[in-house]
Amino acid sequence: MAVTLERVDLSVSELRQVARRVADPTQARLLLAIALMLDGWSRTDAARAAGMDRQTLRDWVHRYNAEGVDGLRDRPRSGRPPQLRPEHFVELEQWVEAGPDVAADGVVRWRCVDLRDRLAERFAVALSERSVSRILNTRGFRRLSPRPRHPKADEEAQDAFKKTSPKR
Repeated sequence: MAVTLERVDLSVSELRQVARRVADPTQARLLLAIALMLDGWSRTDAARAAGMDRQTLRDWVHRYNAEGVDGLRDRPRSGRPPQLRPEHFVELEQWVEAGPDVAADGVVRWRCVDLRDRLAERFAVALSERSVSRILNTRGFRRLSPRPRHPKADEEAQDAFKKTSPKR
């Protein structure tokens, strides 16, 4: 069964100009394949020139007929739902901002593995260290951290030592 291009609101040259301007390379490739079909190429030859199967081009032509140029964009896929809810993210951010409690958490500074374990305890979610790192990265946290301080350090003694040390 032959497929025809019913939508002719854009000429071949206009389709090629739109293909030059779009950011998505797949959409540009599809626009050029449709332009080749409007130029008189067979669907097989146009699909081969665009690097796809004839049936794939047929499906995209149907979508172009129904929705126009915007229909050639790839639609977002549903994917796996996130394990953490928005309120979990807020609590995670508060943990990172406040820092760990040495007595309760047993660490001087947060590492991804520590946060992963705490998330598993608190919310019963199993995340990898990389997932925790990615979450922190998207939330604007970077790997930079202040130098850890020992809880029993005497800062006055350290300052006194700095003042009495000979200058170089």
